[in-house]
Amino acid sequence: MIFRQLFDATSGTYTYLLASRRGGEALIVDPVLEKVDRYLSLMRELDLRLVKAVDTHLHADHITGLGALRDSTRCITVMGEQSSVDVVSMRVTDGDTLRIEGIELEAIYTPGHTDDSYSFRMHDRVFTGDTLLIRGTGRTDFQNGCPKAQYDSIFNRLLRLPDDTMVFPAHDYKGDTVSTIGEEKRCNPRLQVSCVDEYAALMNGLNLSNPKMMDVAVPANMRQGLAQAEIARLGWSIDATRAQTVVGCKDTVLVDLREKSERQKHGSIPGALHAPYSDLEENIQPGGILFELASATDRRLLFYCAFGERSAMAVRAAHDAGLETACHIHGGIDAWKKAGGPLTH
Repeated sequence: MIFRQLFDATSGTYTYLLASRRGGEALIVDPVLEKVDRYLSLMRELDLRLVKAVDTHLHADHITGLGALRDSTRCITVMGEQSSVDVVSMRVTDGDTLRIEGIELEAIYTPGHTDDSYSFRMHDRVFTGDTLLIRGTGRTDFQNGCPKAQYDSIFNRLLRLPDDTMVFPAHDYKGDTVSTIGEEKRCNPRLQVSCVDEYAALMNGLNLSNPKMMDVAVPANMRQGLAQAEIARLGWSIDATRAQTVVGCKDTVLVDLREKSERQKHGSIPGALHAPYSDLEENIQPGGILFELASATDRRLLFYCAFGERSAMAVRAAHDAGLETACHIHGGIDAWKKAGGPLTH
């Protein structure tokens, strides 16, 4: 397995790059905007293809690299379903599995630092975001933080993992790089409490100043969505209400870009062809299923995904490949549901 722990000294942020092999798919956790060029350079050196970029929560101390990585690589951006970020490609909830080639991460909802905080477990290690730090825990005094929720996340979720599980946090300010669950149980001073009320009193008494970047980072990080308005301006999108009128039409092929797990969980538009976004580049080239289908039948490809981001990127890629009638459903299946569109499960 390829595993890289990268550090941004300005914000004290750790970013993690994972892949199962050289030349394969890659996933990145908690990227920092100012380091995006370094990430892209490293992936070129390792011959990796970035397919997913994940934020453990809405960060207040740095601007995320999700948007820049998406624009550079057309990767899928991922956050928890509780996040108030305008649009991300995929939203996960507690217990979901995040997959790339050869690697699976279990999403664990761990609120407390913020109300959208997630940790991600991969067999022998857990990426804890700002929930559990090395010899510390994330502050709970802003962004709908709650010390009692964090106590539950730490003591009833994370500390129940095997003691030898490695802990990789999103931040460290002392130079530590890794710990274990067992080590934090024994040595983390904030965990040496007898009950939730004692922990809440400890956290409520910290009286910390706000992060220096908070007023800039939070608003910037809430606007990570692709500008679907530009795709609409080009005439490459239709709204969900209009989309309902073309379902079943002989001149249109609905193409569901979501992953199998998303389709099983949220349902699908009746009659849609499943062609996951991860296979898009292959599918829209000559010889690919979508290219040949559109070319042989002269039918229009109508892409959709969860919120419209993957499908907007797919439309751009399809037009670049010569499929000039391709369009997408603005807002994805989320908008389809709100418009009362039918679903199959």
